[in-house]
Amino acid sequence: MGVGLGAISGVAYGTGPLFAKSVYGAGLDWMALLAWRFFFAAVISWAWLLIQPNARAELRLLDRRTTARLLFTGATFILTASVYYAAVQRIPTSLEALLMYGYPAVVAVLSMRLGYPFRGRLAWGSLAVVLFGAVLTIGGIEAGVDQLGIAIGALSPLAYAIYIILAAWMAGERPGQTADMRSKGKGAEVSPPVAGAVMMTGTFFIMLVIAAAAREPLVPWQVPAAAWPGLFGIGLFAAAIAIQAFYASVARIGAAQASLMATVEPLVVIALGVGFLGETLAPLQVLGASLVLTGVLLAQIATPAESRPTLPEEV
Repeated sequence: MGVGLGAISGVAYGTGPLFAKSVYGAGLDWMALLAWRFFFAAVISWAWLLIQPNARAELRLLDRRTTARLLFTGATFILTASVYYAAVQRIPTSLEALLMYGYPAVVAVLSMRLGYPFRGRLAWGSLAVVLFGAVLTIGGIEAGVDQLGIAIGALSPLAYAIYIILAAWMAGERPGQTADMRSKGKGAEVSPPVAGAVMMTGTFFIMLVIAAAAREPLVPWQVPAAAWPGLFGIGLFAAAIAIQAFYASVARIGAAQASLMATVEPLVVIALGVGFLGETLAPLQVLGASLVLTGVLLAQIATPAESRPTLPEEV
């Protein structure tokens, strides 16, 4: 389940560029895109929570300290999104994607001290295979790129890794143990519907303040009609579903392995580009996609089946 949720998260995130292209084509910029993206994500997340009686009951029992931590964790996601799009304004998307996809390695290193790390050399080898495959899948890099853009883009994997580690801690991951291990098979300490809704609220409000300060179109009649399908789609798939699925995956298999599973994202981006945007797929990209899938499969062989062990009672 944890592996599948990680892959679902990667697939959902992979739809983002397709929706973003339609939004940009309608005349909105990246700040307006993010503001509406997180608005729809927050609305969808709260709707998903409210239709579930157990989630509503859990929400009523949520203490102020945990709520504040969830809001803060959600707010940190703005740093990831802002750095990514600021870099894209200066450097080719392929280069920023290449820089961004260093995040599984950063998460893996941080998890050695802060969470549930990879086990054995084969697991680390699978990470290397996935990263190399992602480089080939993303494709070539243009020469003479903006150096400041590269510097900003280099912050992307660090910003995303910090968010992932924070989300993992909110789920209940601790050094040497996934959240699922600590809860004896019950998953996250705060369930995905509740955590997702509260975290996305924090993300939206921070982005709302930023967009309002920049005088972005924040009322419906200022938004071109052609932008609405893309805004709703990116909010539903590349935010609400992606973030909650990733959080649930982290709770079950740990931040390091969940990050590795989510690297199917560039494969989805390319597949959608070929299917809907008329883009072509180079042989090198086919090789890269094959390596990504191979690395993901290797990770399953390399990682011990410890998703739901029973731990002794603490005394």
